[in-house]
This record gives sequence, C-alpha cells and structure tokens, in this order.
Amino acid sequence: MAFLSGVNRRFLEAVSNLLYANPFLPEMVTFERQALRGEAIEEDPLWSASVSEPDRVRANTWLIMKRLTPLVKALRASLAHGSAATDERELALYEDGLLYFFYYKHYQQFVQATFSGKARDKGRWAFYRDFCDEWKHYFHIPNVTFPTGHQARHTFACYYQIVRAFHHIFDQIIGNSEPAARLRAAVWQSVFTHDIRRYLRTLYGRMNEFATLITGPSGTGKELVARSIAMSRYVPFDENKMAFDEDPSGLFFPINIAALPGTLVESELFGHKRGSFTGAVQDKRGWLEACPPLGAVFLDEIGDLDLAIQVKLLRVIETRSFQAVGEGSAHLHRFEGKLIAATNQNLEKAIRKRRFREDLYYRLCSDQIATPSLRQQIDESPEVLSDLILFMARRVAGSEGNLLAEEASEWIKANLGADYAWPGNYRELEQCVRNILIRKDYQPQRTPVARGKKNDFFGAAKEGEMTANELLSRYCTLVYAQTGSYEETARRLEVDRRTVKAKVDEELLPSLRPGKKQGGSKNVGSR
Repeated sequence: MAFLSGVNRRFLEAVSNLLYANPFLPEMVTFERQALRGEAIEEDPLWSASVSEPDRVRANTWLIMKRLTPLVKALRASLAHGSAATDERELALYEDGLLYFFYYKHYQQFVQATFSGKARDKGRWAFYRDFCDEWKHYFHIPNVTFPTGHQARHTFACYYQIVRAFHHIFDQIIGNSEPAARLRAAVWQSVFTHDIRRYLRTLYGRMNEFATLITGPSGTGKELVARSIAMSRYVPFDENKMAFDEDPSGLFFPINIAALPGTLVESELFGHKRGSFTGAVQDKRGWLEACPPLGAVFLDEIGDLDLAIQVKLLRVIETRSFQAVGEGSAHLHRFEGKLIAATNQNLEKAIRKRRFREDLYYRLCSDQIATPSLRQQIDESPEVLSDLILFMARRVAGSEGNLLAEEASEWIKANLGADYAWPGNYRELEQCVRNILIRKDYQPQRTPVARGKKNDFFGAAKEGEMTANELLSRYCTLVYAQTGSYEETARRLEVDRRTVKAKVDEELLPSLRPGKKQGGSKNVGSR
C-alpha cells in the first residue's frame, strides 16, 4: 500500500500551501477550497475585524482539522510499522500536515498564554512540556529521517510569533475594503516576507537588517503599522527557563521627530554625555542604545529630520554603530534592533529639493508599505465607511456603540455627504464620531473641496475653494491626464518639467483620464 493515496496527497498539498499562505490574501480561500473541495464553507476573503469581529480561526480551519487529525495519526502509525514514503516530498507533506495540526491543536493555549501576563512568566508556558512530548511522538520515529528537520523549540517560538502577528494586524488594521486588505497583507509580508518557508529556515533571526519605510497621509495609521511590525518580531524560547527571552510589549521605541527640536531629536535618538550642551546635567541613553536586539526604533515623520542627523542615521544603518552627543570618537555603541521609519511627505520630492539624503532614502526603502487614505478605502468600497463608523462607535461608546453608529452615520450623510474628502483620514473620522457623541455636531477644521467638485475646475475656482498651490496642482494634473507626458504638459503650461512632475496629484489623476466624465473640466483641457 502506498504511503499516501492520491486523495490524501492532494489534501496534504493544499494544507501545505495553506500553512505557508499569507492569511490576508485571497489565496487563503483558494487553498481552503482545494483542501475541502465541495465541503468548504464560503467565507469572506477580506478577513477583517471591522464589524462582525469573527473568530480569529475561520470555520474551514476546523473542518480541515477534523480530517487532518486522524490522517496524521494514521500516517505516523504507518511510518512506525515500516511503511516507506515513496519520496522526500511525501515526508515533507507529512511534516507540513503536522505543523498545521500542532498549531491549531495548541492554538487556544498559545492565545491564552500570549495575552495573559508577561512573556517571561514561565508558568504560562508549562504546556511546552506536553508540546514536546507530542512532538517526539510524531517526529521521532525509528529509522525515519525527515527532510526538513524542524525543531520543537524553534517551531514553538514561531507559533508564538504568528499568534502575536495575526493579533496585531487583525485587530489594529481595520476596514473591510480592498485597500485595507492589501495593507494587512503587506504588513504580514514585512514580518515574515513573501516566502515564509525561507523565513522559518534562516531569516527569522535577520529581519533587523532590513529597515521598513511606511508612507501615507497623516491619520492613516502609520504608527499602528509600525507597532504591529515591532510587536510581531521573532523571540527565541528558553527551554531551561521555560520562558521567552523578551517580553514583546517592551520592544517598541517610538520617536516623533516633528514634535521635537533638532537638538533634542539627536539626544533622544543617540543619547548624550553630561555637559555636551546646555541643560545636559547627566548622561542619557538614547533609544538606539536602549533598544535591545529584538526591539524596534520607530522614527515618525522622518522627512523632518535635520540633514546633519540624517548623516549620523545613515552611518547607523550602514555600520550598526553610533556615538552619543558629546562622546569621543573612541566610544562606539552598537545598534542591533530593527529600524522603522514613517513619513507623510514625498521623499523623492524632498530629495530633489535637497532636504533629504538620497543615500539614506535607499537605505530605508528595502521594505516599503503605503497606508491608504480613508477616501481611497471609501472610493473602492463605499460600505466601508459604515463599517468603520460602527467599529469606532463601539470603541468609544461601549454598549451604546450600535446606537451611536446609527446616529453618526445619519449625521454624516446629512451634513457632510458621501463625497466628503476626509482630509484627516481615520483620525478625523474617530474625532467626528466623538464629537457627535458629545454634541451631536462636528465642525471640520476646514471645509475642503468635495470630491464631486474636485474635478469641477471652474466651479471650485469660482467659489474660491482652492489655494494657489491647489490651483496649479489641479491644472497640471488635468493637462497631464490628457497628454500623458510631463514634457508636453510643461510645454503647454510654459513651466519647467520638474514643476509638472512635482505638482501632479496622483490620487486625482485616475478620475481625469480620457473617457471619464468630468464636471466642467473638459473645456479647460481643450484650450
């Protein structure tokens, strides 16, 4: 009898693909269907906590486990009685089936231990002993050598990391829309890369070598993304202490550069020696020194970083060494953590204007994530606004959340309309919900041009709703949408090509392409 029948082999191949899939991409649904065939339950591929807050384990997972559990037991017995796999691939599929089986068999124990107390509390991880006993039973079979060579301790640490990563991404990056789903998938890749097999083999201990750059408008959750990445790093498990080496809750070190003067930013980042400047009455450790190897320093609004400090930061990335302010050249400190940076600025434009170093930019952009604006989410999935309002209303009003969400939705529809631009993004929406809770009213800081008017060039200009900069930007975008050429647009407008490139509004551009219905802008482009 063959070790794996054709049916079981196909099933385990689907389980193997599912095991290493990005849970926030539609591929997960494809692999579930392949594993369960006609028995798969149709579930939303956009896995989000936005409204219904489903269980973090999909229903199809338990259907797979129902079939997988007796299969791995039978395969283990077959190997123990001398049955030989026809090739290494069959043994590898058995291993992957076991990894899936072990993760979900102990899933609730991992969740309970992860979110109750500190990671260094060894009492929480006592189930590791049972885990190891089961591991030996299934993996340590006489005369059988498995091709992958998975280890119990490392796998245990990886399961702990996966539970944390999914929790932070699922709970913090909300929105049942395609842009939000793409963002969750991108953050998962920042933690595990696109190839989780390679990550588990070698990269788990090297991700600190790759800086992450997060870009996007203000209020789109860039710090939430940074925190999710930082809190999801791999932490080794110590079998002797029966605890993890670090508590992930203390591994995130954020600095808001825009909120601090340049001299203070340098001190906060690199530390300083007593007497190095006025007010430095004692030595101070900076975040780079305080951050342990498993931690992450987050530089928010890095586009505002002084050029002189950019040079020092570049050295940190290149050599992993730095000096405190006022410290002699003989004293070097090491930074072994991960660097995460964020900005709402166009760094390429800042480079052209010599406000940001090009070499630093290329050191930061080995891993890039772009956070979508609220307007982008709504444009692709209009229903997401109601979802987000409900999510935020539940957070700020508890048991009154559903009623507040209805009230807020009605007020926004009547007073702001479906085309409101939400310039403050998610942060503004949350404050809007809070204002409606308290005053049943919300007054935007400024009244931006409605989306419906954004293409109405003459209407917006006539009503005085555009600044001079907006006027130039929209006109450049309008002409570029028709010409498709920076050079031709510059010739028509009699401006420099670089000006056109800097002023084109990428968000507005798709709606101005030829063939789109434009309110009043068509005649402008024909001039």
